[in-house]
Amino acid sequence: MNEEYKLDNPVWYSLAESHKNLAFNYNTTRFYNPDYCAFGAFNELSNNEDDLLAYAKLVPSFFIFGAKPNLPKSLQFKDELLCLQMIVSDKINLTYTDEIVKLDESHRPALLALVKIVYPEYFKSKTADLGNYYGIFKNNQLVAITGERMQMDNFIEVSAVITHPEHTGKGYAKQLVAHAVNAILEQNKIPFLHVAEANIGAVKLYEKLGFTTRIKMSIWQIAQES
Repeated sequence: MNEEYKLDNPVWYSLAESHKNLAFNYNTTRFYNPDYCAFGAFNELSNNEDDLLAYAKLVPSFFIFGAKPNLPKSLQFKDELLCLQMIVSDKINLTYTDEIVKLDESHRPALLALVKIVYPEYFKSKTADLGNYYGIFKNNQLVAITGERMQMDNFIEVSAVITHPEHTGKGYAKQLVAHAVNAILEQNKIPFLHVAEANIGAVKLYEKLGFTTRIKMSIWQIAQES
């Protein structure tokens, strides 16, 4: 059974299935343990504002995937990121020109240093423990990574597609995404990802690799009122 409808609410179902041991469950909202990522989602027509207040005590800001939540007066929207949720079902046939390394704990400092340059707000100290991570090294420097984030019984999210700004345009992201996708498919799961709609270059890359857009999804960044 495909159960593709679960991708309409990926945070909720990830925390109900593969990552349920990382869930902070409130009234109508589920959040990830903030050491892993500050993501949440609700599964009702409207959310319980008290759930957001409770989680806001744990983190300076957090992200709700999907429908726009109702906020209590002490919280504010910092940003809305409109994303395309893309999915692929076939293996990607690609000639690899660079060695891809499966990253382990010994690579963690280099991984965190690279992420800090590009996507510091989405990555936490244990985000890389959510799934497998792969990297490309040049002259003993980690220059590109791709990994796995949200996971369900039948789906795994490809995430953290990051290349060091001094090493872009060399095909590293293409190889890493292809490698991650094929590894997920070998687990008999379906890969999906989220990409900012405005990131035209990345969208085109994913389309060339065989991804298709499934839905548009908003990611709401929320913080305490300043």
